[in-house]
Parts: sequence; structure tokens; C-alpha cells
Amino acid sequence: MKKKLFVAAALLAAMGASGKGRDAAPKRIADSDGIVRIEVLACEDTILRRGSPDTEDIKYGFEGGRVVKIGNTYHMITSEMVGDPYCVRMRTGYWTSENGTDWRRRATIRESDADFTGASQRAAIWGPMMVYHKKDKRWHLFYVCYKALPQQPDVNNLNFDGVIQHAVSDVKGIEGIGGPYTDREILMRYDENPDPWEGHQGVDSFFPYRIGKQWYALYGSATTQQMSTCRWMVGMARADRIEGPWTRMSELNPVGLESFAENPIVMRLENGVYIAIVDGGPWVDKLGYTLSWDGVHWSKLRHIDIEPVVKKWWTALRTPISLIKEKDGTYTMFFTAFKDYDGLSYGVVSKLKLKLTFLNK
Repeated sequence: MKKKLFVAAALLAAMGASGKGRDAAPKRIADSDGIVRIEVLACEDTILRRGSPDTEDIKYGFEGGRVVKIGNTYHMITSEMVGDPYCVRMRTGYWTSENGTDWRRRATIRESDADFTGASQRAAIWGPMMVYHKKDKRWHLFYVCYKALPQQPDVNNLNFDGVIQHAVSDVKGIEGIGGPYTDREILMRYDENPDPWEGHQGVDSFFPYRIGKQWYALYGSATTQQMSTCRWMVGMARADRIEGPWTRMSELNPVGLESFAENPIVMRLENGVYIAIVDGGPWVDKLGYTLSWDGVHWSKLRHIDIEPVVKKWWTALRTPISLIKEKDGTYTMFFTAFKDYDGLSYGVVSKLKLKLTFLNK
């Protein structure tokens, strides 16, 4: 018996010394760690723009969402800014394309009620993210529901008190991506155990992903109660099931991505590193991303420089909405940006061709 106890103690000591125990420090990515180099090869600007087919009733354009590729077809679920009040009268649209350039609108997934009194939790809807769950063979949709009021000095009331609504496709299988979707529970709220860094905007984004048997999510918030010093940040949450309940990982939050990061999408690259592409801020003229070896502890925000490979045509770069590996080894990144048309700022969808070089494994 004593011999068995001695062996067990020795094994535990060895695990601690080797860093393989359960309390071992996570492997973090420093600013100097290359990990992956992302190069812009080409850009097809404004593949969806003012005047494109099926945009006739979309007054202010597109922002955010996600694109995935199934077989040879690209599928996009995105936020459409259809009318007034601006950023309040919203619609969630489903689009498809066979070549990534020519798109057709297939369905309306959701529509806001555009209430402008602060009473409705569905006044504005934003940030649709669809994730396929292999266990139940259904697409799960997550989107943000906001209240809305007229603006006040230094306060953004157009989208506030955001909550995360969960919906599930009625159609089983990968072909169910286009819906219809049935709403389930609200997974995260602005008024239930928020972290101190969260602000007036409430929960402004949510993307779940699975590592082993555990579900994690990057979610966001912003201190829009004071726009002059506002910070858009993201944090971590976890759950045992995609349906929740979800718990904020407050001990890690906010993730250290500087003063602006929004609308994360997480995936794992072929060298084993996790990447989260994010809106890195409209004033930096670059697209943002962060890296992690374990999918939990993230690097500082990094950026993809589009210029000088692409001559600037946008007034503000916004949100990367895909990172899709193609058959030729390149990657396709769709992103949203704003461009002026006759004095009107319009949210367009554009397409980048990228080369990824893995520097460390």
C-alpha cells in the first residue's frame, strides 16, 4: 500500500514539475510571437452595394453577420439596415452565392419592430451568428435584441440594453441553414450578473464554439453611456451545452484587446491555433484578429493591413464575417465596410483573397 501511495505521489509531483497538471499555466501568445502571417492577395470591393440585385428596399446597407461555405455555395446571414430610424429599423437577411461575387437574397430570417420609445426589447436586431451543432444536426442562430430611444448628448441610445436571443433551425441537417428558425431562450442579458466593464449597450455580440466537451463564447459590450470615452470590449463565457446556461468567466474578462473589438467569430486553423476575427475599430482602417493556443487565453489585438495592396475606396472599414479555406489553399474573407454614394453612407459587403503562412506550431 505504501509503495502505491509513493508512486502516486511521484506521478503528481512529476505532473506539476512538467507543467502538465490541471493547474499548469496556460501557454500564452506574446506580441513577438509570429504564429501566422496574413497577406492580402486581392480584393473585390463592394460585391454587395447600393443598387445590387435585391437591395432595393435596403436604405442604409449591411453590417456584420457571418458567411460559411457548404459544398460550392456561400451562405450569408447578415444585418440589413432597411430604413428609419437609422440602425433601429433592421432586418436579418439570408443570401447565397455560387462564386462569392454574385449574390441573391433568399429569405428574411428576422425583422425588428423599430419601436423608438425604449419599451420594446426587439426594437433593433443585430449581430446574427449561425453555428452548426453536429450533435443535434441543426443550425443554431444567435442574435442581439436591443431597445432604442432618440440620441442624447454623449449617449448612444439607438441600440442599448442588448440581450442574446437563441434560435434553432426547424429543418434538420446542414441544408437547414436558411431557416426557418424558432426562438428558444435568451442566453445572456445586460441585467443579470454583468461584469463591471460592461456598459449601456448591454450584450452586443455572441459567438459560441466548442473545445472538447466544453462550450465557450466570446461576447461583447460597450460603454455607450459616455461616447466620448466609450470602449467596445469582449469577454469570455462558458456552458456545458450550447443551449446554456451560460456563465461569464469574469476572472478572465475583459479580454485584453485594447479599446475596440466587436463581433468576434472563432475558428481553429490548421496549425492548431485558434483565431477570432473581429471588427477592430472603424478609425484604424484595418481588420482585427486575435490568437489563442487554448481558445480561452487570447493575444492582444492584431490587424490585417489591406493597404497598400488595395487602393482605399471605403470611408470606414468594419467587420470581417468569414475566413474560409478554399481548394487552392487561399482563404476568403468577406467583410463589411461603409462607402459614400451621393452623400449617403452605405454599408457594403466586400471580398478579400488571403494567404496564410504558419510560422510556429
